[in-house]
Amino acid sequence: MTAEFAVALPAIALVLAASLASVHAVALQVRLADAAADAARALGRGESVDEAAGIAARHVGGARLAVSEDGAFVCASLTASPGALLAALELRAESCAMRGGL
Repeated sequence: MTAEFAVALPAIALVLAASLASVHAVALQVRLADAAADAARALGRGESVDEAAGIAARHVGGARLAVSEDGAFVCASLTASPGALLAALELRAESCAMRGGL
């Protein structure tokens, strides 16, 4: 093993770890968007906030649900943290649905 390789190896490992953490964060953002849409549709159908939170938890464990209402619309906002290297990052997704919609 050369000295140059020994010096470069930690930098390569750091770049690889950051890349994998970024891919994990993007995948979590996609799951959050899907979960927010499912929770908003459930709320629009008249299901309770607890049931909508359960639907969101099946998609993304540990996500926090916030519900807001705006006239004929009900909105679900989910927030979650990817953890590990990106623990300081907070991801958020929001979706709205009409009340009484299917």
